[in-house]
Amino acid sequence: MSGPGLGRALAHDSLLHRRNPTVKLVVLLLVTGALVAVLDPWTPLALLLVAGPAVTLAGGLPWRTVLRAQWAFTPFALSIFMVNAVTRPGRVLAEVAGLEITDVGVSVGASLGWRTVLVGTLSTAFVLTTDGARLMTSLHQHARLGPRVTFAVLAGYRMLEQLPERWSTIRQAQAARVPPARRGHDRGRAAARAAFTLLVVTLRQSQRMAVAMETRALGAGPRTVHRPAPLGPADAVFAGVVLAACAAVVGLSAAAGWLSSFGAFSGGVSPP
Repeated sequence: MSGPGLGRALAHDSLLHRRNPTVKLVVLLLVTGALVAVLDPWTPLALLLVAGPAVTLAGGLPWRTVLRAQWAFTPFALSIFMVNAVTRPGRVLAEVAGLEITDVGVSVGASLGWRTVLVGTLSTAFVLTTDGARLMTSLHQHARLGPRVTFAVLAGYRMLEQLPERWSTIRQAQAARVPPARRGHDRGRAAARAAFTLLVVTLRQSQRMAVAMETRALGAGPRTVHRPAPLGPADAVFAGVVLAACAAVVGLSAAAGWLSSFGAFSGGVSPP
């Protein structure tokens, strides 16, 4: 959970940093929604190969930071692939431990797995290039999100941003209290105690935030937000380019699949 650059926006300027957070969020949701109907493995893989270098360059993101963030999505993607590979009907490719691996299961599982990694990459780029306060300000201005919800979500967003640092602090405190000779023992218990401590500290802070908001009568009347997030032509161009590139990749992949199916069908037809 710890590590620099994970959980909050990186403190530098880039093309993605300058884009309006609402526009980035809408683009992320549209791209994710467009992949729902895609079941072939090549379309999400092609989008991933394009999106990886694109978000790294456009956001000024270190490769190691982006790859390290994928550790949270890769196990889930592998589990989706394995479950689909052995549960979907189709032509049996192999049998492992009494489970039949089918061609349809491998194709659909690979599609869902690559989709998971792609969404994880785009979400990581969004988090690392979007300040929480600017995101909520933009949603309040352009998505008409109410003041009470805006500041409540912002408080939760700030708490999530602080989780990696708190986890690192708790683990360092545990290591300082444990003698060097015993640091290799009971790692599971130490991690469980650290997780429980993190939960307690987070709950206490959330309670203090709730009391502070109640005291200040948050949302009781018209309010405005500071540092407005303007929406300019560059944001429209950004959204158009990203969505057009996504549509082009999906279209080319669909065309390639159609041509492959047509070629297989034509090759299987016997001449009269």
